[in-house]
Amino acid sequence: MKNILVIGAGLSASSIIRYFTQNAEQEGWNIKVGDQDGELAKQKIGNCKQAEGFTLNALDPVERQPLVEWADIVISMLPARFHIDVAKDCITYKTNLITPSYISPEMEAIHDEAIKAGIIIMNEIGVDPGIDHMSAKKVLDEIEELGGKMHIFESFTGGLIAPESDNNPWNYKLTWNPRNVVLAGQGSPAKFIQEGKYKYIPYSNLFRRTEIIKIDGYGEFEGYANRNSLGYREIYGLEDIPTIFRGTFRRKGFSKAWNVFVQLGATDDSYILEGSKNMTKREFINSFLPYHPYDSVELKLRYQLRIDQDDIIWDKLVWLGIFDDESYDLEEDITPAQFLQKIVVDKWVLEPEDKDMIVMWHKFVYILNGEFKEINSSMISIGEDQTYTAMSNTVGLPAAICAKMILNGTIQLKGVQMPILKEIYQPILKELELHDIKFNDVEINPPVLYNHG
Repeated sequence: MKNILVIGAGLSASSIIRYFTQNAEQEGWNIKVGDQDGELAKQKIGNCKQAEGFTLNALDPVERQPLVEWADIVISMLPARFHIDVAKDCITYKTNLITPSYISPEMEAIHDEAIKAGIIIMNEIGVDPGIDHMSAKKVLDEIEELGGKMHIFESFTGGLIAPESDNNPWNYKLTWNPRNVVLAGQGSPAKFIQEGKYKYIPYSNLFRRTEIIKIDGYGEFEGYANRNSLGYREIYGLEDIPTIFRGTFRRKGFSKAWNVFVQLGATDDSYILEGSKNMTKREFINSFLPYHPYDSVELKLRYQLRIDQDDIIWDKLVWLGIFDDESYDLEEDITPAQFLQKIVVDKWVLEPEDKDMIVMWHKFVYILNGEFKEINSSMISIGEDQTYTAMSNTVGLPAAICAKMILNGTIQLKGVQMPILKEIYQPILKELELHDIKFNDVEINPPVLYNHG
């Protein structure tokens, strides 16, 4: 028997736990699921006789360490900043670890210790990062085997609403952390390479520099740049590639409307908005506009940002309720971004029958025998319901399949790793297809070389 410890039973863990419980008897697994909400953990394991759900304060080493010692593998679904404490316990007790999060500098620093302990710490094995790595490396390795030389690599991922649940003017609902949605793109400027030239997009321009991508059967999407595309050159072995660009998908028209809030300053999280605990939504918007004794808030906003009354952007803003005389019962003043988050949470809510959607798209342009070639690779995953969402499935299933491969000895690697080797990504991608998470690769003729300028 092999022992599996899942730390965290939240939404993204649903599909991991289901995979483990469904395969427990066949694989010979004992499963423990710990969460600060013990009832949630018990609910997630269902009637599986080989699983136990319980209350766990995962931040308390006295509670956590005996469980890590018991386990053959730990899956940490904690917020990313807490993975390192679990990882150090795993080194102490020689227990393998999986996280879906990016490899942090602290995690990278314990690579040699993990090797010495004889364990693997597999990171970036969710959807993005995770499925993006595996699907991209599959095609990149195939191109290299043909003798091709990469010229352009682009990659976009978006957590969106499924077409059958898409019923508001923004074509968007919150399927993941709303704070991350409001703060998206802030910090350092977006950075990428276009035809060998470094390009930068400041936050103030981010949502006006978009690329339109059409995916057959699902219509048009727009992508805006991620903060740093350059880190993927080394990961994917593309150090000499002239163009590399990674971004986030939204439906066409979203970014131009969201840019209204960026230009107003309503996404700023760096200061407290005085008086905001008693503000109405209308007063919140007005706080960013010039004073005028007669003009309405609506008129001032249209003047300042040059929005025509018949512009579809206006319909989006009015629908969002930003001009309503409604306030929130706040205990204290909050930042503009926090106030805006409350507005969008109210309106972009998932209804009980709604389904989410994950969209991923890669573009590969390469030179083979002196000619440019292009492949577009796309994946659409629709959620089952609000427990087994597309986000939960695409985050959880790669991690669960990887755990099985580690437990049965298929993966022998040690140290801090990510799933970019063929012996890892091939079987995982193959099994994901059984769960209807699969890529459609299409050759484009003639290739499209330039998009960003």
